[in-house]
Amino acid sequence: MLIQEYRESWIEDFNAIKSVINNTLINLNISIEHIGSTAVPQLDAKPIIDIDIVYGKDVPFEILKKKLEKIGYYHNGNQGIINREVFKRKNRWSTHPILDTMTHHLYACPVDSEELRRHITFRNYLIANETARAEYQQLKYQIAAATNQDKKQYAALKEVEARAFINDILAKANQL
Repeated sequence: MLIQEYRESWIEDFNAIKSVINNTLINLNISIEHIGSTAVPQLDAKPIIDIDIVYGKDVPFEILKKKLEKIGYYHNGNQGIINREVFKRKNRWSTHPILDTMTHHLYACPVDSEELRRHITFRNYLIANETARAEYQQLKYQIAAATNQDKKQYAALKEVEARAFINDILAKANQL
């Protein structure tokens, strides 16, 4: 199944990845946020840890990028989203005991990024609101069923089908 029952181990996986990245980016003004569905307790999800590295205005992006390259990431552009840079692993057959065994998406966002604000606001709203969390979970299962559990089709349909739900949640959260 594409969507899996919530696992507490997703928090442990995030913390393990975070530790490696923190050690790599030591002495830089950064924080690391667990975002996406695996960051929301009791929310079923695809077992992929989504991570935002948040960097301060005093951190040149090129320095951050070079340090991440040293541990096997490459910069894959912003993929059409301003102020959210995507990093991927260089070699699928690499052997880092943590970074290459835990499926994750890594992004870097400046502290004033609108996309970062959206990630954090949506995550926090779902954590605080059981009804919204259940509705989002149901929507994800419906999309997975409609796409016959196909990852690429799921991602494409979710982009369309979940957009209205996410925008509605963000609007509600901004009213609080």
